[in-house]
Amino acid sequence: MISVHPTAIVSPRAELGDNVTVGAFCVVGDNVRIGAGTVLDPYTTFVDFVETGENCRFSQHSVIGGDPQDHAFGGEETWVRIGNEVTVREFVTINRATGEGNCTSVGDHCLIMEGAHLAHNTRIGRNVTITNKVGLAGFAAVDDGAVLGGMAGVHQFVHIGKLCMIGGLSKIVKDVPPFCLVEGNPAVSYGLNVIGLRRAGYSASDRTKARTLYESLFFENISFQGAIDRLSGQEESLAPIEREILAFCRDSLHRKTKRGLMHWTRSHSEREHDD
Repeated sequence: MISVHPTAIVSPRAELGDNVTVGAFCVVGDNVRIGAGTVLDPYTTFVDFVETGENCRFSQHSVIGGDPQDHAFGGEETWVRIGNEVTVREFVTINRATGEGNCTSVGDHCLIMEGAHLAHNTRIGRNVTITNKVGLAGFAAVDDGAVLGGMAGVHQFVHIGKLCMIGGLSKIVKDVPPFCLVEGNPAVSYGLNVIGLRRAGYSASDRTKARTLYESLFFENISFQGAIDRLSGQEESLAPIEREILAFCRDSLHRKTKRGLMHWTRSHSEREHDD
């Protein structure tokens, strides 16, 4: 059964799955597909070219699928695509992409808190938490399990790795490799997100290997490119967590839209709290 409040405006071209609820004063545009069990609280707007998975919730005054804030946008067909069981809180804005056929995407089980902004062509992985008033500029990417603290700002084209923890009010202008703790303006990395790794099931051995690999990359008397090349020659012998870090760092070096890679500082306070 689909429930649409009489004050809502829903295009006859929109596709609503089973048990969708559309609250008072919502607006749902033409090219919209809403997955089963999804709830739009009052005053939610789906502008156009939006697709959601199942069992999502969109809170009051969230605006999804607005035109990208990009001078290059020329009215082409682009999308916002949102996974399953995603929660979007009040006043969040998620803009559709620029560039024919492209999309802004949010993976399953994400929580996007009040006032956050996801600009055009952003890519958000699974189980990501984006807290209040975080701003992600165009083409930014956030990998699975990362947490972005309140009012953090992410520069366009920046890539934030898996299970990173970004402190509130941080200014992120460089790629952040996986599993890192980051804070500051401009932000710097202080070592491993030990608590996040533990909660995700990584063993003490995994955490030690990750830390040792980062120290090999950043603190030995060799250039960063030289360290990458040396470790790439040993890749078959590396553990999965080490290969993941190495692959991210290589990609950051070779991407056309280079932002540079955030290096570790020599402050490793997390050592005292690991097993």
